[in-house]
Amino acid sequence: MSEWKETAIGLIPKDWDLKTIDEIKSSEKKSIISGPFGSNISAKYFTPNGVPVVRGNNLSLELGVKFKDNGFVFITEEKANELSTWAKKDDIIFTAVGTIGQVGILLGNEKYSKYIISNKQLRIRINESIVEPLFAYYWFSCPQMTETIVQRNTGSSVPLINLSVLKSLYIPIPPKSIRLNIVKILSCLDDKIDLLHRQNKTLEQLAETLFRQWFVEEAEDSLGKRKLGDIALFYNGKSRPDDIEKSIIPIYGGNGILGYTDKSNFSGTSIIIGRVGAYCGSLYLENREIWITDNALLSKPKKDNYYYYLFYLLKSLNLNTMAEGSSHPLLTQTLLNSIEINIQSENKILSFDFQVKKFWNKINHNVLQIHTLTQLRDTLLSKLMSGEVRVD
Repeated sequence: MSEWKETAIGLIPKDWDLKTIDEIKSSEKKSIISGPFGSNISAKYFTPNGVPVVRGNNLSLELGVKFKDNGFVFITEEKANELSTWAKKDDIIFTAVGTIGQVGILLGNEKYSKYIISNKQLRIRINESIVEPLFAYYWFSCPQMTETIVQRNTGSSVPLINLSVLKSLYIPIPPKSIRLNIVKILSCLDDKIDLLHRQNKTLEQLAETLFRQWFVEEAEDSLGKRKLGDIALFYNGKSRPDDIEKSIIPIYGGNGILGYTDKSNFSGTSIIIGRVGAYCGSLYLENREIWITDNALLSKPKKDNYYYYLFYLLKSLNLNTMAEGSSHPLLTQTLLNSIEINIQSENKILSFDFQVKKFWNKINHNVLQIHTLTQLRDTLLSKLMSGEVRVD
């Protein structure tokens, strides 16, 4: 591509257009709206079921996570009609207060046919004769636009964007054939990533079901009470190292992978345990080099072929309920070592580990694919959206 033009967002191909959100909104009334006043949608209006309310926890900064369809509060249909801040298929939703930069899109395959946005969200309905909603979603969720939105913060103590900020955001508009190809490429990668995530979830559920059947429902052959420290070792993590772009060693905290680095402090099959705060007792299983931060503990079994048994045993203990402290829960090595457990026969444990290891070999293979595909999608997104890579 040799012909470019300078625009408010930098160089784009000459045959591309550039518009603002205000210029691509639908012609219908209320095509761009903010949520209702907080007092009109406060907790006193919440009901056990009804119309779901979209809040910040339903949106994400993570590219490809288009909508988190859970964790809702509800209001009555009557109250929803009164507020009239509806969101439906193809609507794009932005966080207006708090974690600005979060964006989501309703694809029409969600649990509910329509939603109400909360007082901390903004919603745009796209004119599809100008641009496809999914193309717009990919643009507004890309790192460049997340950074732009964060820089437009108009709040003082709490990050904030308003309708004026939203309406002024730019979006490049390639010819339709190019837009459709870009959406197809990115959607195919997202679909493959989602499929691998769902496969892993199914495999984990199978392993958990097997543990429950063998060691809970059929636990009559228990060999008696022991301490968790009799079968497991626990180690503290260290301060978080620097993230390094394109590195593959995951940095683990209590809430999962925080980034990637080129250093490790543990290797092999490892169980990561969130040790403090809101993620106290969270559990992750890895079979590669990792870095464990000081917000997490690492556990390994004293016998090599007990890894998967130990992981699902820890899950069954609900460690978050055993943490010390109420306002600031904490798990320590001493506490974990002292937990009383029912010990099972070694043959049964070894048989379980043998079975479940097959599941986790597939899970680990999928995890590597997910990482590779995610990096490919993120790299392609910036190049496709800038016109650097053409898909005529």
